[in-house]
Amino acid sequence: MSSRKNFSPTSKTPGRQPLLRISEVARRLAISSSALRAWEALGLVSPQRTESRYRMYTEGDVRLLQRAIFLRRARGLNPAAIVHVLKKQGVVSAPADAPQLPGQRFRRLRMRRKLSLAQVARATSVSVGFLSALERGQMRCSIATLRRIARFYKTNIISLFETNGEAQHLVRPSERKILETSANVRMELLAWGNTAMEPHLFRVKPGGGSGESYSHEGEEFLHVLRGEFELWLHNDGHYRLKAGDSLYFESSTPHRWKNSGRAEAWILWVNTPPTF
Repeated sequence: MSSRKNFSPTSKTPGRQPLLRISEVARRLAISSSALRAWEALGLVSPQRTESRYRMYTEGDVRLLQRAIFLRRARGLNPAAIVHVLKKQGVVSAPADAPQLPGQRFRRLRMRRKLSLAQVARATSVSVGFLSALERGQMRCSIATLRRIARFYKTNIISLFETNGEAQHLVRPSERKILETSANVRMELLAWGNTAMEPHLFRVKPGGGSGESYSHEGEEFLHVLRGEFELWLHNDGHYRLKAGDSLYFESSTPHRWKNSGRAEAWILWVNTPPTF
């Protein structure tokens, strides 16, 4: 189970090492904040969070990141390989709720089919550079783009969670499978292994959304737990939802969505059957 706790960024408890904001760590390491989030997504570090969900790093996190950056520059390893090396050395272990990276799954599918990045890029209308960065865990993308790439490989987004396939009757919060498609969209799989339903908790930050419209087989039900949410159904309307509102629609209708509010939106989202 995750032991992560919330901290106030200004609190200083005797005996506790000072915590650093993401901007301070980025400045010390001479890398971007997005690069730090990418290292986090790979499971290298797990920064603590304030009540407002701001990332706060310890000096231990900084030293670990310095070691990773050294390995990248000195040995030419990509980020995923570096994390693998450090995990084998016992230096780092991924937290239970570490987001999974769809790019790694896509790379395995591409290699299994003996395809080049250029071939996949042509078929999916995504640039070679973007695909390469996605496979190396240096880039994330919208759900619509994930759907397009997954469809090319004849799979779906639920396969990117890489569950063991067995039905999970009880799922604790710390046991949820997590997929962050972008810095603003976090999907938490609430159950898996069944053939009837695919339930998620979507956490969408202000400005986050699906990108372009997408569609697939099945039916969808969503219920807004908190915040505000907008959803567009092709030729079937534009819906502005608030906490407590619910919506049902056919998945085959092209749809896109966005959080246009000022706070993070939480949506209980159920697809049936699991074709998302």
